[in-house]
Amino acid sequence: MDWSFVFMIVWFSLAAYSVIANDSIQTLGTFLESNKKIAWWKLAFAASTIAVIVIVWSWVATGWDISRGRLTTKGIPFPEAFTIWHAIAPLWLMLLTRYGIPVSTSLLILSVFATSSTITKMVSKSMLGYVIAFLVAYVLWFCVVRIYENRRGKITSASRYTALGNMVNRQYLQWLSTWYLWSVWLMHDMANIAVYLPRTLNIWYLLFTLVLIVWWLFYIFWRWGGKIQDVVSSKTDTQYIKAATLIDFVYACVLLYFKELNSVPMSTTWVFIWLLAGRELALSHFKDHWLDLKVVFPMIFKDFAKVLFWLIISVWLALAVGAVSGW
Repeated sequence: MDWSFVFMIVWFSLAAYSVIANDSIQTLGTFLESNKKIAWWKLAFAASTIAVIVIVWSWVATGWDISRGRLTTKGIPFPEAFTIWHAIAPLWLMLLTRYGIPVSTSLLILSVFATSSTITKMVSKSMLGYVIAFLVAYVLWFCVVRIYENRRGKITSASRYTALGNMVNRQYLQWLSTWYLWSVWLMHDMANIAVYLPRTLNIWYLLFTLVLIVWWLFYIFWRWGGKIQDVVSSKTDTQYIKAATLIDFVYACVLLYFKELNSVPMSTTWVFIWLLAGRELALSHFKDHWLDLKVVFPMIFKDFAKVLFWLIISVWLALAVGAVSGW
């Protein structure tokens, strides 16, 4: 029996679930939070349809490479043989997800395979993404809410939804913004899953990938995101469709910018966490002070400390695995 092949398939299956489940807060979290009145299987079917379309399109457009070149040219080679050690990263990610801890799936999973220079580039790009996401979110939400407030009068805590979100009044726009975000994320972070597969896939590998991802998506939606969904649920007004629409759209635009910037993978999780932080800080200036800085700063610091701590642990673990497995 070719154990390397068996390990590759099993570890790929674990990575597919752990990456999508942990990153669900940033791609599908606000969608789940704001559509709880809709049957979970309908939401899962919609998300799966988009996933199949994007993956097949990426496979055809890039010469049978669903990672869209993020693995073939950036110092993340396919290993000569898979071992038991390659399971540690996705298993660790599953454990963190089980306890609701968001972490950079890119840095955790890809660091097992990447060279040190590639890891440095990934961290540098991620840090730039954190800063830009925070500033864009803060400036955008502050300016637009201020304009709305000047036109409509003071926003009070009784409104219970953001003024920015109030400028969008159609549910279908929220669905469109979610599919926009979900599509961009798939084009960017499929590399975190495909790293366990050959860099070009034949039709059988592709079909297996599609079936597996659809299966895990239905499982994740059935659980309504699981424990890690609390990261989104704790943020201001994310249960409202209007607010969720703007969050998804702005985040998708930031990700699209970095996807087009270059093909170096980055931590999309941290970009999302800091986008929410910038939004919370901007909203703290409004809403009749019901959410003031004494609430916002501890919330931001808690998210930052949690992600930073587990990022350090995860990257250290990934590097250790890479060294043991012959990286």
